[in-house]
Amino acid sequence: MNVPTEHFLLLAAVLFCTGVLGFLVRRNVIVVLASVELILNAANLTFLAASRHHTALGEANLHGPIFALFVILVAAAEAAVGLALVIALYRLKQSVRLDAASELKG
Repeated sequence: MNVPTEHFLLLAAVLFCTGVLGFLVRRNVIVVLASVELILNAANLTFLAASRHHTALGEANLHGPIFALFVILVAAAEAAVGLALVIALYRLKQSVRLDAASELKG
């Protein structure tokens, strides 16, 4: 079964829009971090779909998978640092709401 590249790009757009919506609407830090992960996964899917499309046209390249690996590495580091910050915020404020984090500014 051969799925067209446009379907992958459409799925990536839906994932990206869902991530942006979750990032802008939700006030829970964990949901915001999950939304950022969705956005990064949408970028990965776009890189891989573009690489697959160019390979189907006869141009062999590995740029898409290599960029996807770098994005996965950045996402793993972001998740580790983000969860450490969430734990520190919860220990300090007993809440993981972004409103509690904004009180830490001054």
